[in-house]
Amino acid sequence: MDKLHIALIADPEIPVPPSHYGGIERIINYLITELQQRGHSVSLFAHPDSKTSADNFYPYKSTKQSPAGIIQNTLNISRLLFKRPDIVHSFGRLAYLSALLPSGIPKIMSYQREPTISQIKKAVSLSVKSSLMFTGCSNYISNQIAPFAKAAAVYNCISLADYHFCKSVAQDAPFVFLGRIEAIKGTYDAIQVAKQSNRKLIIAGNVPDYAQAYFDENVAPYVDGEQITYIGPVNDAQKNELLGKAAALLMPVKWNEPFGIVMAEALACGTPVIGLKGGATTEVVIDNMNGFICNDINHMIAAVKNIASIDRKACRDDAEQRFSSGVIAGQYENLYLQMIQQ
Repeated sequence: MDKLHIALIADPEIPVPPSHYGGIERIINYLITELQQRGHSVSLFAHPDSKTSADNFYPYKSTKQSPAGIIQNTLNISRLLFKRPDIVHSFGRLAYLSALLPSGIPKIMSYQREPTISQIKKAVSLSVKSSLMFTGCSNYISNQIAPFAKAAAVYNCISLADYHFCKSVAQDAPFVFLGRIEAIKGTYDAIQVAKQSNRKLIIAGNVPDYAQAYFDENVAPYVDGEQITYIGPVNDAQKNELLGKAAALLMPVKWNEPFGIVMAEALACGTPVIGLKGGATTEVVIDNMNGFICNDINHMIAAVKNIASIDRKACRDDAEQRFSSGVIAGQYENLYLQMIQQ
């Protein structure tokens, strides 16, 4: 295979890789490593504090998503018109591709959130025919794009080396809730599942400023340091230990989850997932194989009783086959070649 020059675009707010929160920045970092191991050259546009192995690093001048910041960063990215990479792959704002859309450079725009269809239509209308395609981090996302543009689903990935398989846990092992502490993530509901199941729960994650009232009213009153514990944000090493020692990851989402990388991280540790239907949870969780998909909180409480029936090795195997950084990098690599050769 010929060596490719691949330009990757991140959003400007969080370094690549992140120290705590920043799932897509972590995925970009994995992708850089995997692509370089395949012999490709990688350029990266990202936060100036990024610690990257990319062959060429272009730090943003603005780390804000203000109109002025977006224009400044778009102009920075427009230098690719002169450097002519083989392909441009953006995980950032679609606006950052504005200057490149009329060019013939192959471009992939990857969505990690609900797509804005009007923007996608406009981008397609401005692009040279067949020079732009989209990916979604799940079929739930890509299926929304497919009626209007070329689209494919490519799942988010994890580094298997960062998550160690735990073939068994203690009989009284706690449940874990790991993610942003806010209403749509269902932290309160995870607490209710634990309390009504008479099981321990460890809550980890950041509390956004806009969700402080939710935390104060719906989470803090139940935190006793014994049955319900809150430990704040965790780094990768802490996450590995936390998930590996858990009986299950609770995902009582109240929104359409675009992917939910924490589910893949849990599965890599051998830890099954008990989640509610919503977006991509029904894609990541295979009912009765690597966890349970539930219709409501009462269904989740009932599923707790059957958690021992899930084979933790099957969870790990599933993570290796569907969500490893090597597998996902290979899928992107195939898309790059398709776009270049068409």
